[in-house]
Amino acid sequence: MERKIEKYLIKWKNSSRRMPLLINGARQVGKTYSALNFGKTFYRNTAYFNMENSTEITAIFERDLNPERIVRELSAKIGQSIFKSETLIIFDEIQSCERALTALKYFYEEAPEYHIIAVGSLLGIASNREKYSFPVGKVAMITLYPLDFEEFLWATANTEICNLIREAFETCAPMALHETAMDLYKTYLVVGGMPWSVSEYIVTKDFDFVMVAQKTLNDSYIAEMAKYATPHETTKIMAAWSSVPGQLAKENHKFQYKIIKSGARAYDYEIPLDWLKAAGIINKCCHVHEGKMPLAAYADNSSFKLYMADTGLLCSKFDIRANIILDNPLSFYGVRGALTENYVMQALVTNGIDPYYWSSPGKAEVDFVFQDRKGSIIPLEVKSAENVKAKSLKLFMSLYQPPYGIRVSAKNFGYENNIKRIPFYGIFCLTT
Repeated sequence: MERKIEKYLIKWKNSSRRMPLLINGARQVGKTYSALNFGKTFYRNTAYFNMENSTEITAIFERDLNPERIVRELSAKIGQSIFKSETLIIFDEIQSCERALTALKYFYEEAPEYHIIAVGSLLGIASNREKYSFPVGKVAMITLYPLDFEEFLWATANTEICNLIREAFETCAPMALHETAMDLYKTYLVVGGMPWSVSEYIVTKDFDFVMVAQKTLNDSYIAEMAKYATPHETTKIMAAWSSVPGQLAKENHKFQYKIIKSGARAYDYEIPLDWLKAAGIINKCCHVHEGKMPLAAYADNSSFKLYMADTGLLCSKFDIRANIILDNPLSFYGVRGALTENYVMQALVTNGIDPYYWSSPGKAEVDFVFQDRKGSIIPLEVKSAENVKAKSLKLFMSLYQPPYGIRVSAKNFGYENNIKRIPFYGIFCLTT
């Protein structure tokens, strides 16, 4: 599957200031595949090491952290030469070997000619720091997310429609293949962007196989966290994780601890929620009480909404069958808002946007607000229903006078009353 991270990796390879690179992200988002595919395409050879299942490889780092010695012994272990600037060295599951993570500092300082990509779980890296320090400032870091809608279109042989969507986005002109693009968007809602789910869809076109993959992935995340958390913490993590669909199914998506358990308090579940965020399986959107720059200065971190990192996994947690979304029956309307809002949040985070939500002392609320590169605060409202009247958006714009507002809905591209209309399928084009 073609991934956008490849463009970043090419720049990293060619940079004169290249550091060892750490690719992190949730389990099964394609980190290892992306690194291996990059090595196969752009290097003379690739030296791959899985740090999780080899005590011999781990032992290589125990003696000392001399890069040249480490490379010689790694080369002997796999029986192939490692060439400076021509071999891509991949350390997979690097969180399993603290010493290897620390060694990246010495590769940067003493042997920068070696090209190294480390792949790891952010959760494991954050948790597994008992003896050695993280090489702050000595490694580059990038987070890989599930496939966004554009990558999904590439994977399903719909590349040309991507070009048409981008053209319409740039011009704010209606797109002729609007209905076709909307149908593909609905399919993406069901399948999501986890590579395993996308692969099952491409190969089988059977949504039952897709849902089996999604349920397995959902379960595997709890197993991953249980490796690092205590049994007591794991129980709370599972309860918080199980509550996310219920939080989104409410009319007001603001996170409420009582949904987890009657009488639950923030004190009891702050750490479990941090675990879920560190695992990369939820996205957190905090409240701001002002639409002014910088947004972070007006954030209330105690008031927030949680979204799942993948719409397909959310569908699986809701136990929503594909035909319900694809056919749009009336029974689907109750959770449609949750799915569409989750989809937009996922797209914003994937594009490097740090969104908040805004509300006034009254009932007005804008789903997302974010700060662009010019420092302007842009409001974005999501409308899942046919009615796209946006009183809250208009109130925000009258109060704070942003250069424009954004409405994301099922309607085609357009621009009127200083509001950009973006259909759901076009949100991947939005960057800061």
